[in-house]
Amino acid sequence: MQVIAVANPKGGVGKSTLATNLAGALAQRGHSVALGDLDRQQSARQWLDLRPAAARPIQTWRLDDAGDLASPPKGADRAVVDTPAGLHGKKLRAVLGQVDRILIPLQPSLFDIQAIHGFLQELSEVGVPGSAQIGLVGMRVKDHTIAQDRLQEFLATLKAPLVATLRDTQNYVHLAAHGLTLWDVTPSRVERDLDQWAPLLAWCQGR
Repeated sequence: MQVIAVANPKGGVGKSTLATNLAGALAQRGHSVALGDLDRQQSARQWLDLRPAAARPIQTWRLDDAGDLASPPKGADRAVVDTPAGLHGKKLRAVLGQVDRILIPLQPSLFDIQAIHGFLQELSEVGVPGSAQIGLVGMRVKDHTIAQDRLQEFLATLKAPLVATLRDTQNYVHLAAHGLTLWDVTPSRVERDLDQWAPLLAWCQGR
């Protein structure tokens, strides 16, 4: 089973948005998908509770009594894990021991940039499994802004690649309120967003 963790030490950067839509994309491609939520707020799990029965199924990767991921659901061949802000130490090592890919969402702000520097350093110190890969995803990025330019300058200083840039749009907000993703509605409604996801999904599949 391929496991993709969505992680960032800072809250409010779009981890749950990225995790839920990634799970929806993988389900749309015919995979049996499990979604785990290690965050105390349980945003991803609450989103699953809203998901319509007619939508492509996504299983819950439940937690054990200690709040860690239990055994994965039977039959799942893909899993996405939404992690909490401030993930570090023992919890971070436990997550890293199970993943094939780590997606780090960040927004074009000074505070996000500072947090990413420290997090990448911690990942290096804790030790990412040799086969695991790290990718960055720009979230809520507005075209032709100073913030976008500064984000690009910052990303050029990092070893981890930018795998996708997702625009600032209310599509994610409206769909999340109904337990849906970009892949659960008519493609023409979200065509620009689907185009932005194409390189991210290719990266997740090793292309």
